[in-house]
Amino acid sequence: MQQIISLQVSPAEAADDRAITAYIAAASSKKSSEVSGYHILKQSIDARGKQIRINLTLKAFINEPFTEREVRHISFTDVSGAAHQVIIVGAGPCGLFAALQLIEQGIRPLILERGKDVRARRRDLAMLNKEGIVNPDSNYCFGEGGAGTYSDGKLYTRSNKRGSIDRILNLFVQFGADERILYEAHPHIGTNKLPHIMVAMRQQILDSGGLFLFEQKVNSFIIKDGEISGVLTASGNRFEGDAVILATGHSARDIFELLHRQQVLIEAKPFALGVRIEHPQELIDSIQYHCPVRGEYLPPASYSLVQQVGGRGVFSFCMCPGGIIAPAATSPGELVVNGWSPSKRNNPYANSGMVVSIEEKDYGQIGGPLAAMYFQRNVEQKAFEAGGGKFVAPALRMTDFVSRKVSADLPGCSYLPGVRSAPLWEVLPGFVYNSLAEGFKAFGQKMRGYYTGEAVVVATESRTSSPVRIPRDPDTLEHPQVKGLYPAGEGAGYAGGIVSAAMDGERIARIIVHRLTGVPVV
Repeated sequence: MQQIISLQVSPAEAADDRAITAYIAAASSKKSSEVSGYHILKQSIDARGKQIRINLTLKAFINEPFTEREVRHISFTDVSGAAHQVIIVGAGPCGLFAALQLIEQGIRPLILERGKDVRARRRDLAMLNKEGIVNPDSNYCFGEGGAGTYSDGKLYTRSNKRGSIDRILNLFVQFGADERILYEAHPHIGTNKLPHIMVAMRQQILDSGGLFLFEQKVNSFIIKDGEISGVLTASGNRFEGDAVILATGHSARDIFELLHRQQVLIEAKPFALGVRIEHPQELIDSIQYHCPVRGEYLPPASYSLVQQVGGRGVFSFCMCPGGIIAPAATSPGELVVNGWSPSKRNNPYANSGMVVSIEEKDYGQIGGPLAAMYFQRNVEQKAFEAGGGKFVAPALRMTDFVSRKVSADLPGCSYLPGVRSAPLWEVLPGFVYNSLAEGFKAFGQKMRGYYTGEAVVVATESRTSSPVRIPRDPDTLEHPQVKGLYPAGEGAGYAGGIVSAAMDGERIARIIVHRLTGVPVV
């Protein structure tokens, strides 16, 4: 007999197979010897009370043999001789999952990535971190796997209308992710493991007859009579296909400018901008778990905060327990920070974006569809200047930030290029600065101890989402002016993270399959 059982246990019990088996036996009025095993279906932490509890939903095997968890394994066909070819611009999660979906349906993908493969990309990241030199085509945003490769690898999303979240998670497991992501409430993979998964996906695409080309930066779209037939790259190559999926990510500003030059409709889009804030992880643990020291069976604690200040939303974004702040700039003279965590989340700091909503009234006076992008870029340039160069970041202690005071010194910080005390009120727009200051005080009321001089505020967190939307028809998902052009993922303004971008890529691939073959894909 198989039985679904829900339990609430202590963290130590959750890590003890014998304790879980005993609980299953008690819940089903059986002996422990009759329980042959179990699968965890869902797992979450309840830290609301003084005693931390772990919520578990299990599938128990009682008086029958235990069988291993069934992970759906998708088979991919050989598309080397396929009748149709689709160009995918960008090798982030959106582009990769679109390619895999196309292969599954018998269509050949051709992925064009402006950056380098994972191994070569690491050298450029080292130059950025150690020497303050950014390669505009190979950095934390561009290269194999896109920005997702060197992110925390968070897989939590509320977006379930585009496709199957379970399918995306199963595919990640198929390519090497830990099975825990299938049942954890807030799954993540970790920056140290994501590169290997991206390489495995690339190898599957190549083994199936797809094409995957690096250092191919698109600099022109081949459009005639309102229909796209291919692209030209900076290296002088011409590539043609039956459709083009534009999956370039939210930082491909040159693509937005290219579309504007070629008179392809784009729109300015609201986004969010602010800072990244870093606390000692021990402090966040003590606040969230209501104890001086986190127990050995609990993971590093996270948090999620939101506050309305003067009619604007101030909220945490991409919180990274046990993480590192990284330089995410894509051009010289512009300073952007982001955060990531390894799979064990075992670094001594906790960091999170803390951002303010930017609306049309803030950038509208600049004018044009690139107005929000120019607004974003201006703040990043000010941050670079305030840091003094080489991607040293301007920063303040949190309490000094609120007091509008330049810090005499700064606490330890994970940001490798280094931080420098600077007047952030001269970097951030006034309404952003003031909203953050009020938000920090409010968050200190919600999380006692959060508002502290031991926290460092680092500017600037500005790439939360795309400042441009590339419109598309709600039914065909094509651009309304250009037949065969499919804007996709975060860069087009239709996703906000790894899973939602992957689902959007798959959704577009299914639409293209139906258009090219007449066969609907469920």
